[in-house]
Amino acid sequence: MNIYPENFDKTDWRYSRSYQRSLDLLKGSIDLHVHAGPHLVSSPRSVNPVQAAIEARDAGMRAIAYMCVFNWSVGTSWIVNETVPDFSTYGGIILNTVLGGMNPRAVKTAVYYGNGARFVSFGAHSTKYQAGVEGRYVDGEWKKLTELYPEFVEEEYNRCIEIPLDKPTKEFDEIMKVVADNPQIYLVSGHLSNAEALKLCDYAQEYGIKKVLISNAVTEHLSEKEIDYVISKGAKLEKCLAEHTHTGSIPKTHYYVEPQYRAYDEGQSGAPKGGVFASANQMKKFGVENFIIGTDFGVYTLPHPVEGFREWIACLMDCGWTDEEIRMVSTVNPAKMLDIDITKPMPWEQEEKKED
Repeated sequence: MNIYPENFDKTDWRYSRSYQRSLDLLKGSIDLHVHAGPHLVSSPRSVNPVQAAIEARDAGMRAIAYMCVFNWSVGTSWIVNETVPDFSTYGGIILNTVLGGMNPRAVKTAVYYGNGARFVSFGAHSTKYQAGVEGRYVDGEWKKLTELYPEFVEEEYNRCIEIPLDKPTKEFDEIMKVVADNPQIYLVSGHLSNAEALKLCDYAQEYGIKKVLISNAVTEHLSEKEIDYVISKGAKLEKCLAEHTHTGSIPKTHYYVEPQYRAYDEGQSGAPKGGVFASANQMKKFGVENFIIGTDFGVYTLPHPVEGFREWIACLMDCGWTDEEIRMVSTVNPAKMLDIDITKPMPWEQEEKKED
């Protein structure tokens, strides 16, 4: 029996939610937040970099960017691009303690390494703010790692970076100038405090840096006034699905080799607030042109990144988003970060034209 009325509107929310539509919207999309292996043995990845690229390519995605908290993902990207045909991957550098923290030499080198860094991020777990809030429950009471382990303070926390709130330090100044001199690079906030993220937007404007992405770890904690401020500075805000999954309320952070430093991701003492629906509504409220969605997938407790991205798209479909709105956050805005011309036909589109 045909459940659809005669001449039904295919854009009507009641009839537009289909698995196929999510697959169609996945085509041409770009995930800027993929965590593929290798990783610590205590926290295995669900995919290796080559596998992640092949799966994304076969799903019709346009590109992915690798995030790695232990190494320069720009090197990983170069290897994959040499190995996987008809697809593009990108990488960069995250200024974590394993790479020397606020290290201008590492950033300068990353610009000329492999295919060249396409992003520079100011630390994930290795920021004073992030390392200062991470913790776990001990006998039912929430404890920070800095409170539990004096050696953690000495070995990790004291080596973490922070954005100068008064005036640029020599190292920070050098890094910002490198990014400014290389407009192909977009600047990522990393896991900063709200005040640091807002100040970074000020600095970016002063240094003439045009492409800034405020990481999901920051976005989720910004007030509406702060979001308005970030947008006024021309920055984009990231929304990652991993923040709203079932793994958000269990200790899955394995940045440290020491097992006693196992912590709740993003320093959360409980489940994420708001969930996917609230996140989608927030993007609509402040304008989808100001947001970029990603997965932050790769952890072994979650689906493969490409499926995660499809799920994100499907969730936005459930929230009543139009195709144009979904493509804005999944394709148009991330393409701007990578300077990708999305009007250029993709390999599979070229094949379809030949067949026609």
